[in-house]
Amino acid sequence: MLNKFPLWKNLMVAMILVVAAVYALPNLYGEDFAVQVSATRTTTVDSQVMGRVEDTLADLDIAPKSIVMEDNQLLVRLSTDSEQLRAREAILRELGSDYVVALNLAAATPDWLAALGATPMKLGLDLRGGVHFLMEVDMNEAMRKILGQMRDTVRTELREERIRYTAVERDGNAINVTLRTADDYQAAESYLDGLYEGYVLLENEAARELTLRMTDAKVLETQDYAISQNVTILRNRVNELGVAEPLVQRQGADRIVVQLPGVQDTARAKEILGATATLEFRMVDNENSVREAEMGRVPFGSELYPNRNGGNVLLTDDVILTGDHIVNANSGFDENQRPQVNISLDGTGGEKMSLATRDNVGNPMATLFIEFKATGERDKEDNIIFERKEEVINVATIQSRLGSSFRITGLDSVQEAQNLALLLRAGALIAPIQIVEERTVGPSLGQENINMGMQAIIWGFVLVLAFMVMYYKKFGMVANLALGSNLILIVGVMSMIPGATLTLPGMAGIVLTVGMAVDANVLIFERIREELKAKRSPQQAIHHGYDSALSTIADANVTTLIAAIILFAIGTGPIKGFAVTLAIGIVTSMFTAIVGTRAVVNAIWGGKRIEKLSV
Repeated sequence: MLNKFPLWKNLMVAMILVVAAVYALPNLYGEDFAVQVSATRTTTVDSQVMGRVEDTLADLDIAPKSIVMEDNQLLVRLSTDSEQLRAREAILRELGSDYVVALNLAAATPDWLAALGATPMKLGLDLRGGVHFLMEVDMNEAMRKILGQMRDTVRTELREERIRYTAVERDGNAINVTLRTADDYQAAESYLDGLYEGYVLLENEAARELTLRMTDAKVLETQDYAISQNVTILRNRVNELGVAEPLVQRQGADRIVVQLPGVQDTARAKEILGATATLEFRMVDNENSVREAEMGRVPFGSELYPNRNGGNVLLTDDVILTGDHIVNANSGFDENQRPQVNISLDGTGGEKMSLATRDNVGNPMATLFIEFKATGERDKEDNIIFERKEEVINVATIQSRLGSSFRITGLDSVQEAQNLALLLRAGALIAPIQIVEERTVGPSLGQENINMGMQAIIWGFVLVLAFMVMYYKKFGMVANLALGSNLILIVGVMSMIPGATLTLPGMAGIVLTVGMAVDANVLIFERIREELKAKRSPQQAIHHGYDSALSTIADANVTTLIAAIILFAIGTGPIKGFAVTLAIGIVTSMFTAIVGTRAVVNAIWGGKRIEKLSV
């Protein structure tokens, strides 16, 4: 029988539309202003913390919509943005720096939808839905770290050349080398002269001292490198967080702007982005007494560090390896089901680890964890003062010569192992950073532009609906039903795709899709009219109209889809958003126009004896 779909095909169309509608529903519920409280490495969020937050809000006469604790986090939903800001400041004062207190926009999705995995689609910052961070880089620490690496390099080079020295130390933007004998001085002068680009060799033969001073051009280059490297590493960390269409860019001499559209867990984003942590691997000094060092008599060439498990550990000054050589890090469990981090090194790091452990089998090696935290104070030059926290997280005896893969144990929790692995995998920041400004961002193009964009979609939709009804009568109403279904499908699919983000250009893509979606129906309906004029019966006209238009519709939409794919491949930011919306709209419009309208037309007119079609 002509123009009759089998039951399974009708059920398939209905099921696709129902699923799309369910996943599109969360977008109707909007978002709540919220404050998110997360624990740092040394604390936990429990019922006692929740009680303190509730008491703090009661003192401010703020009635929260809800306070929920899950996954070691506390989410406080509030009614207005002013309550959100007041609550954050008060909670931060109450809990102190042991907790991460961040602004958030929490989806107001009902529990039954959330249980199905339905979430609202992500919105770009231009459509209100993200967090803006302004970060400041500590340039003093960047220079200290880079010159510290230079000092270690000079020591290694002189040892390999068998040139004896009494001291190699950093002094400001220079490295001072003191030689043992006049012969050593002559050999070092000959070897170091012109060896390092960007450094000038200054001589003091009377004191047997050579100074490698960094040139002004090298200082600027190093500072620029520190900023650029931090930007790259922050991008890696944002990618690890799974943020769609982020913005990470340099602003001025020592600041970085980070915008995270559609972020739900801003507390974790703030902790990961702001964390400055790295590792150093050093040998334990077994030749000197820890007790003597604790009394203030630290031997030359060694340093005393606190042990996380209690007490102190005496380590040598020489750094075997830093976190810069780590290429991959994953959290896991050891044979006793305790958390650990499995680390892979690059080629250079593997060689350094192999050389250092070759002659130290049976000796203990320590893993030194270094973290920087902002004190909130500034120095005379208006730079943020950071507190450097160092602790030994693991001391293990070297059982055999190590290579490019090994593991770190002695971690307190699975969350700590995951965070440490993420930081090491995404890269250790060259210099510590402080979030100096944090805010939720409204539409960057202004609410008026957003309203005009919505009006464009609505008016375009209404005019198309009116035209189709007037020109194609009852068949035009079927096309309008398909057009409405197409919008539901677009929103539903974008809500299901984790990386899809709706931006203002994306709204333009929807407007374009509204016009393109009826093109297929226009082709089909015109073919049906031609078949009727050729004296075919209504059933044959419907059948041949859909079949004849199919190849033309496919050709037109495939070429547009190719253009959308190219835009997505070579475009960035807003261009990608437009391409994603356009591509999804093309696919869904083909489905609704070819399959959806055919199902409705078949249900109404198919298989019946009719004399005339309202088309």
